Amino acid sequence: MVIPPPVKPPRLTNFLKPYVLKMHFTNKFVNAQVIHSPTATVASSASSQEKALRPIMESTRDVAAAGMIGKILAERLLSKNIPAVSVFLKREQKYHGKIKAVIDSLREGGVKLL
Repeated sequence: MVIPPPVKPPRLTNFLKPYVLKMHFTNKFVNAQVIHSPTATVASSASSQEKALRPIMESTRDVAAAGMIGKILAERLLSKNIPAVSVFLKREQKYHGKIKAVIDSLREGGVKLL
């Protein structure tokens, strides 16, 4: 008599959203990156610290800079064939100001938010 192996439940990573947008704001700069959560690697990122972007921006820390970072990140995501991301907000982060600018410019750039 052969006993079949037990049926395994589906892996948790099958239910996770694979690409997660995380944002970090300092008093001087705006940073946004998309992380591939199953492998814990950075899929794409954009920052106002990049030397190529500094001459274009008037300020590297205001809402306009956050919107520009969102547009650049959207272009980089679409060039890597990543059509959708989920947004991770910390408890103290609210959908307002710089966060709203990054998320709205991602949406306008053609990236879907889950």
